[in-house]
Amino acid sequence: MRFGTFIPQGWRFDLVGIEPADQWRVMATLAQLADEGPWESLWAYDHFHTTPVASEEATHEAWTLMAAFAAATSRIRLGQMCTCMAYRNPAYLAKVAATVDSVSGGRTEMGIGGGWYEHEWRAYGYGFPEVKDRLGMLREGVDIMTQAWTTGSATLDGKHYQVDGAIVRPLPLQDGGIPLWVAGGGEKVTLKIAAKYAAYTNFNGTLEVWDHKSEVLRGHCEALGRDFGTITRSANFNTIVGETEAEASDRLAAVKARLLPHVGQERADAIEAEYRSSPAFGTVEQVAERLAERERHGLGYAIHYFPEAAYDRSGVQLFEREVVGALA
Repeated sequence: MRFGTFIPQGWRFDLVGIEPADQWRVMATLAQLADEGPWESLWAYDHFHTTPVASEEATHEAWTLMAAFAAATSRIRLGQMCTCMAYRNPAYLAKVAATVDSVSGGRTEMGIGGGWYEHEWRAYGYGFPEVKDRLGMLREGVDIMTQAWTTGSATLDGKHYQVDGAIVRPLPLQDGGIPLWVAGGGEKVTLKIAAKYAAYTNFNGTLEVWDHKSEVLRGHCEALGRDFGTITRSANFNTIVGETEAEASDRLAAVKARLLPHVGQERADAIEAEYRSSPAFGTVEQVAERLAERERHGLGYAIHYFPEAAYDRSGVQLFEREVVGALA
């Protein structure tokens, strides 16, 4: 199994209490430690407002961070899970990503999806199109980016996007362009887009849901004449581990206490329940066993979010030693 880790950027209230002037130093330090560690990739979220409630707490912009991480690291691959297609013109986004790939020496991954966070869509003036339109933007945008990265230009007279000979030079350093991670489990559109374009998918769910969506993806691949085995399936995990169950619970209690003033009791309780139900919550033995089971069901890449990383790295270090060490 391959492993990635999210770098806290404020979106999930994971930099609160740290002065804004110091937040880049914290993020850069964590990125450099990940670069020196066992991780294959580091990740940012592409959001503008905090979740589960919008606030005035800092949320750092994903593609600006991508460029900064590219310059601050030397080995680790760099991704976002996932870029919202409609937040940036796709030809412009292709240009940005190609530049980041050049800065990083060919280490960029492109996570892409249709977007869902209505509050920030409307706040930034994007409206909030119906699902079919958001997915239509995703389909056309992926087409534009694929053209740009493989030929150096893109042309499309689409319903949502029109580009006419948009030049994207230099090309990405990676042969064939930047790997695409199509995020989401929509069976009729998203997984069909993934079957056509993606090197990776990213969706979550119970093992039963995971197996079902994997078979839907397989069906789309067969219809297109693509080898299903060429797509790596990934999932994201909210992760808190301890040597004992009590230690894991204590770590979660500390996370909840930090969130409580910002999200309120009801949402804090819901977040606590979400963590407790995560396959990546518990002792290192429990988490390793659950991930190994998912690997048997076809999980090839696990991306882990540690809510305590900006404040306490001991849980991350424990995971690195005991879980990544066992399964990588």
